[in-house]
Amino acid sequence: MQPKKHFLLASADNMKQLTELYRQWNGTEPATTEQLPGAGSNRAYYRLTGRDGRSVIGVVGTSRDEDHAFITLARHFTKRKLPVPEVLAVSDDELRYLQQDLGTRSLYDVIRGGREAGGRYNQKEKELLRRTIRELPNIQIRGARGLDWSCCYPQPKFNADSVLFDLNYFKYCFLKPTDIDFHELKLEANFRLMAKDLTAETGTAFLYRDFQARNVMLSRDDKPYFIDFQGGRKGPFYYDLASFLWQASARYPDRLRRELIADYYDSLRNYTEVPSMQHFTERLHLFVLFRTLQVLGAYGFRGYFERKKHFIESIPPAIDNLRQMLSENDFPYPYLVEMLQRLTELPQFAPQEESKVKRADGYRTAETNVYEANPKDGPATFSKYDGKGPLVVRVYSFSYHKGIPEDESGNGGGYVFDCRSTHNPGRYEPYKQLTGLDEPVIRFLEDDGEILTFLDSVYRLADAHVARYLQRGFTSLMFCFGCTGGQHRSVYSAQHLAEHIHRKFGIEVRICHREQNITQILPHSTTVTQPSS
Repeated sequence: MQPKKHFLLASADNMKQLTELYRQWNGTEPATTEQLPGAGSNRAYYRLTGRDGRSVIGVVGTSRDEDHAFITLARHFTKRKLPVPEVLAVSDDELRYLQQDLGTRSLYDVIRGGREAGGRYNQKEKELLRRTIRELPNIQIRGARGLDWSCCYPQPKFNADSVLFDLNYFKYCFLKPTDIDFHELKLEANFRLMAKDLTAETGTAFLYRDFQARNVMLSRDDKPYFIDFQGGRKGPFYYDLASFLWQASARYPDRLRRELIADYYDSLRNYTEVPSMQHFTERLHLFVLFRTLQVLGAYGFRGYFERKKHFIESIPPAIDNLRQMLSENDFPYPYLVEMLQRLTELPQFAPQEESKVKRADGYRTAETNVYEANPKDGPATFSKYDGKGPLVVRVYSFSYHKGIPEDESGNGGGYVFDCRSTHNPGRYEPYKQLTGLDEPVIRFLEDDGEILTFLDSVYRLADAHVARYLQRGFTSLMFCFGCTGGQHRSVYSAQHLAEHIHRKFGIEVRICHREQNITQILPHSTTVTQPSS
């Protein structure tokens, strides 16, 4: 109970000190105060609202150097009229400050629909991404002009030492816990060669370092504003582009990535001289490889050692990025590339509670069959169907006029979802000859948004059911989506759920768009970790 009491006292003290800082700045105390959800750092955030209804964000930090970096950078960027929150007041010790309230709309939240649809971003979401990526060179190039780099924390510039630190973070926090064999001296030699290549060109831009959709806030007119840049330093502009476009959970499709790279390149030319597109792309891919290893190190530490589910779930898409980079590029680090290729072939990338993997403490858990019934379920859950496996999921689209599809497995069917409550593109002439697999229909449904809200609920229900069936070793599960003609909404929904289940669980999924006479099999994948619960 003592730690909780200490936390409450600390929170009360923070509020008292922030309230006093607000009073000194505004002349009156705030009418209301609200603590905001924590971010990835140790800083605490509060929304303080005055009697006139206007609010500011109060920040309480634990590192004076880190706070000093943010305050100094924010003031410099504001002076140069860059889109960042203005710092309004600062305590004498710089551990507390007030900044402009940019609202609650982050880019990450606004493009959630496309992300959760497996990278099928609609036109509005794509436009927001383009606005953001075209604004990035503004803060990178104009923000660097006249900046006193000595304020940067923990170091003023991107150099070989910082590269080697991140690469060794990857080695110790990700490679070693996966128990893959590697020759440490050979790997270290390739690390040093990569560090030399990454720092071969003098980088004079402001390297944001943590440039991601979570750190972009949107105004009411959808103008992007940048936050959480306190870890920035002097460095190459490629790094931030790689960090943003190859963020594991975003799942940007290749075509969209290429479009955003072109947008960034065209915007960058307005601020500085740029190399040829070929040279730019080659350098960018080198930074993508480095950034991928860097985030895997972070995921390894947060997932393997701290056992945080979000980071464990982020490993497979990061490995997908790595696999794609290795297949499309010829990197000049033979031993590193060979080792990474072996890494991408491992069947699992995160430890599970009841599978044969190495834990962070160096011991192994008991080896079990994932298809065996779990004794923790209790005898009441067991049946003659338990422990058979493997699970195959069948997903249908159909027309209600022709009846619900029959269950061929003999197990009694599964879920049937009615899509007819959502907006029907079949009412409009341009879409009547198309299906839910065609881009114009996909764009219509996603721009409208009703189908994405509908699928949010379906995904939650399906994920829990599939995970439970895997745990108990069931062999068959069926999902059906019906609409008026079995052509647009049901086809879109069935295809998206099938791809979502296959991507998340790696199991075999069979798709049947019955009224369109289209079938497809998404085969079992050994590179996706199957949850045990």
